[in-house]
Amino acid sequence: MRISKRFTLAASAAVIALFASSAMAEGEKIVIGTEGAYPPFNNLESDGTLTGFDIDIAKALCEEMKAECTFVTQDWDGIIPALIAKKFDAIIASMSITAERKEKVDFSKKYYNTPPAIVVPKDSEITEATPEALAGKTLGAQGSTTHSNYAEAHMKDAEVKMYPTADEYKLDIANGRIDAVIDDVVVLSEWLKTDDGACCKLLGTLPVDPVINGEGAGIAVRKGETALADKFTAAIAAIRASGKYQEINAKYFPFDVYGD
Repeated sequence: MRISKRFTLAASAAVIALFASSAMAEGEKIVIGTEGAYPPFNNLESDGTLTGFDIDIAKALCEEMKAECTFVTQDWDGIIPALIAKKFDAIIASMSITAERKEKVDFSKKYYNTPPAIVVPKDSEITEATPEALAGKTLGAQGSTTHSNYAEAHMKDAEVKMYPTADEYKLDIANGRIDAVIDDVVVLSEWLKTDDGACCKLLGTLPVDPVINGEGAGIAVRKGETALADKFTAAIAAIRASGKYQEINAKYFPFDVYGD
């Protein structure tokens, strides 16, 4: 049964890849929207260049699809409306695939999947990443994310404070204005390695809520543009098969972020 299932999946991926390569006109232009404020996944550097795992994966996917891609930065709160308004053609910005978002946009299959986590100041009296331990505490989160939704759903006795960007909650916890923050474990772990993150420590990861956290990070496209989503899905499978995905992964992380 296991061998048969793997063979079926491999065959299906091959069919999708063949369709995508034939349907994608060489040199087709795709504009990709990203946030540019979510390191190490995407970040707008002081010289105006975009860096990060999302960006390198996007470039690899575009190369695989033989498409000419350009990038546009967009504040997170407005990124789906901007896609719908045709400011760009796809979102590659660590956007989790959730049922709520599927009502507005279509998605490729995931290109990575990591759990949420809690960070606290190093001298914090909070000892566990649990709703009980965070009761009565102020918990920071970037608004309009799966992490803020998770906090509101599972940390009901904490005061959840929303921020437009991750940089702003990081500043507040470093200055003692909030008790803890919630975000992706990779984002928080990478921040803790920096001078700005020296204030704090990783308390622990949280159990994934499939309804809130979704199926992993995918590439969003406008509703009904499933052909483009399928092309991205085929390209993700192709760069994983070729080893290009693993090469990019190793540049940023000492573990496989693709997940189960």
